[in-house]
This record gives sequence, C-alpha cells and structure tokens, in this order.
Amino acid sequence: MKQDGSVTLFQYWDRLRGNRPAPKRTEIEPADIKTLLADTFILEKDARGEAVFRLAGTRLCATFGKELKGFSFASLWAEKDQAVVGKLARSAFDMKSVIVFAFDGCTAGGETVGFELLLLPLDGGIESPRALGSLIPCNKPFWLGTEAIVECRVTSLRIVDADREPVFLKNRPAVPVPPLAPDGRSLTDSLIEPGHGRRFRHLVVFEGGRNG
Repeated sequence: MKQDGSVTLFQYWDRLRGNRPAPKRTEIEPADIKTLLADTFILEKDARGEAVFRLAGTRLCATFGKELKGFSFASLWAEKDQAVVGKLARSAFDMKSVIVFAFDGCTAGGETVGFELLLLPLDGGIESPRALGSLIPCNKPFWLGTEAIVECRVTSLRIVDADREPVFLKNRPAVPVPPLAPDGRSLTDSLIEPGHGRRFRHLVVFEGGRNG
C-alpha cells in the first residue's frame, strides 16, 4: 500500500470496523472521505454473483472515458487477468478479504500509467455484499483523464490480513504476476513459488500473511 489515498481510505475503514471483519455499508459517510471521493468506488454483486460497479467517482469515470455504474469490474482488465480479478472481488465479498493490487492502465494510443487499487469489504448482509475501493494513479501524466484507459494489466497483488499487518505496507514486496500462466496452470497457481505457499480453496496462503 504505497499511495497516500490508499492508506487514508484503509485507515478510515479500519477505524470504522473496530474488531469486526468489516464495517456496515451504512456506516460509510461520504463527507468523511470527501477528498477521496473522486477516486473511490463501490462494488456490488449482480444476479450472476459477479462484481459490478454500484458507484464510481468522477475522476475514475474520466480515467476510463465512460460512466462505470453497472459495468463489470473484471471487464476493465485484460482477458488473461479477468478470472483472477473476479476471484479477488468475490473474496472481498464472501471472505471479507482486504486486497491491494497494482496494474498498468493502457490507452488505445499506447500510453501507459501505473495504478494502485485497494478493495475493502463492507458488511451489507448476505443479500447485499458490497466492497469499497479506491483506484489511484502512481503518477499523473498530462493526458490522464482525456485519453481513456481501455485495458488494465495486473502487475502485482496482495491479500492483506488487516488484523495482523501494519497500516503502512510500503516496504513489503508484492507478489509479481507473470505475463502468462505456464504449463496450463491457472494464474493463481503460477504465483506459488515451490515451498513458499499452499492453496486454500481458490486462495494461496503464504507464511506471515494471506497472499493471492
């Protein structure tokens, strides 16, 4: 977690939840995070169980050149990354996981900029699972917001144990995402180094924390 906006949103969420896995969605007050609203979003499950945007900040919509409400979350990513992104979103919904990942956003003209995405679970009850997130550029080239990002490519990801990890994770290495999953394995399987992880359902557990 390297971007100031990500850290600020995490601290707000962590303060609200107390000793619970996640705060209730009704506890989120937009006025409390007004400086972050342009870069934040809320996900919900659609009828298929997939993550879709319920709300998205104005700067996010400008970044992607469209109104994101109702769009599939995973559809923003390259085809090879969509399955793992979908699983991570479902992990936030169902297992109350805190997720951080970095990605490159690419325009149709070949421009690229790095982003950090934070996904935080909200307690909306069994019928209405939600997640609060932020999506912040690592730098701000002059064209960002005028040339739309048309594809995102995951470069690293992390599932954070919010009860054990320090708030400032700037020096913790992320898990690199290979460009292709070798030998027919899934992308998640390809992230496991020999002797350094074990599978639990669709997640990978590393010593010292939960990593995906």
